[in-house]
Amino acid sequence: MEPINDYMMKDHRDCDGIFERARDAADAGDWDAAARAAGTFLARIERHIELEEDLLFPAFEESSGTSVGGPTETMRSEHVQMRPLFEQMRAALEAKNARQYGEAAQALHEILMQHNMKEEQMMYPMLDQSLGDDGAQRMVARLRERALPETA
Repeated sequence: MEPINDYMMKDHRDCDGIFERARDAADAGDWDAAARAAGTFLARIERHIELEEDLLFPAFEESSGTSVGGPTETMRSEHVQMRPLFEQMRAALEAKNARQYGEAAQALHEILMQHNMKEEQMMYPMLDQSLGDDGAQRMVARLRERALPETA
């Protein structure tokens, strides 16, 4: 039995590792490697957000009876803050501009660190609890069905 928290935390860690490889490659001026790693990272993080917004947050809102002003509203607003940074990273990669890439990546990193901590310490455990063991297992199965293939 794998709780939602464990499944999503693993995805956070996987995305973090890919993010770091992209940043290291951009810092080194290896634009082919940076583009590959950043492309993988952006696809994975965008899918992660999609899974949260399409599956996890609605399930939490339904089971807890909260939406407006609740934790999912905060998480969604942080996702909104991230999306322009994804585009800035893409543009910097296209331009092969290490400074711009580094600035966008750093801004995203700062948001993600706090965001992931809130999800891992509050949102996901609350969701596991509100859905119960069987509901959480069904949700993890749904997440796996829609996940992108694992990439290192």
